[in-house]
Amino acid sequence: MDSGSIGFVMICAAFVFFMTPGLSYFYGGLVRRKNAVNTMFASVITIGTGIVMWILFGYSLSFGTDHFGIIGDLSWLGLEGVSKTEAYVEGQSIPNLVFCLFQMMFAVITPALITGSVGGRMKFKSLFFFIVFWSILVYYPMAHMVWADGGFLAKIGSVDFAGGNVVHISSGVTALVLCILLGKRYDHERANYKIHNIPFVAMGAFILMFGWFGFNAGSALAADGLAAHAFVTTAVSAAGGMLSWMLCDVIMNKKPTFVGASTGLVAGLVGITPGAGFVPIWAAVIIGLTTSPICYFMVSVVKRKLGYDDALDAFGCHGVGGIWGGICTGLFCQASINDIGQGNGLFFGDVKLFLMQLVSILVTIAVAVAGTFICYFLTKLVSGGSIRVTEREERVGLDRSEHGEAAYPSFNGLD
Repeated sequence: MDSGSIGFVMICAAFVFFMTPGLSYFYGGLVRRKNAVNTMFASVITIGTGIVMWILFGYSLSFGTDHFGIIGDLSWLGLEGVSKTEAYVEGQSIPNLVFCLFQMMFAVITPALITGSVGGRMKFKSLFFFIVFWSILVYYPMAHMVWADGGFLAKIGSVDFAGGNVVHISSGVTALVLCILLGKRYDHERANYKIHNIPFVAMGAFILMFGWFGFNAGSALAADGLAAHAFVTTAVSAAGGMLSWMLCDVIMNKKPTFVGASTGLVAGLVGITPGAGFVPIWAAVIIGLTTSPICYFMVSVVKRKLGYDDALDAFGCHGVGGIWGGICTGLFCQASINDIGQGNGLFFGDVKLFLMQLVSILVTIAVAVAGTFICYFLTKLVSGGSIRVTEREERVGLDRSEHGEAAYPSFNGLD
């Protein structure tokens, strides 16, 4: 065990935890005033569900003894037997318990990403149950398949440094399916959904970037050169994403926007996540610069064409950005950067890793789609048949109808 690495990974775990409150500000600022409390609350409720479930059985199912490469067992219920002195797998310089705590923060923020797609129309109780079911049926199996000892997707030769498949594609695809199943907001075709608090959006984005350094650099699981490499690729991809989204804004709308720059920052972070510890630094520049235009096109053109109501573009940014990041990892991965890597990417002449990246993306999409359908119907069952608020409640706003609160109680204008 290495005390420096233990301290580093624990600090990174705290960074990743801070991302969930950051996400609540990012999402909360994007919605109407009357839904700000509900939207922020929906993000941070995963702190309660995620931590309790992870400690009781989530870690065991995700990283316990392998079964068929898909799921763990229940041998570590309540973290019983999780060592404070021995590593999860041979070669790690941190104890199993520290690895568990770091992974716990990923289990907290991932379902929170989904909540942005159903803003303003889903019952809070139903969303609570959906998050519980989804964590069990989608997140824990995905974490096992990608990161656990014996996981199926790791064994076939795919790589995911910090959560392209596990975090972003799984939550983004779920967000798309869930918002379609739930249906559009009642005034979706007519209303102009104005962002109510741009400073909240920007503050949330920069908190997310701060936490993302722990998210990606901490995934090296040691205080070493690989962690420094992941830190640098994270920073430069985020910067590239910010600049290219601003350029898209200027080309399409003639003006750069603060919301666009903040969104581009997040898109660049999503794009680099699967390859942060596998691709060269120059490739991270390309990933950041290209992820934002792809996400911008999905958000501004494709979503409008297809007509689905992904309220805060969870699929357009996280799902699409994660898919593109996984593909880019297959293009630019360099084995000399990280010996955990499964060879070089297509750009360097090898085809196997690229193909396995495509397989892993397709498997993740399939698991997310199937799991979302199951979770949706289970949620309807426990919610008494209806999981969305009435039109009247939607008009009033979910802050008052679901919680009896208001983000700005002294405000008396129209929303």
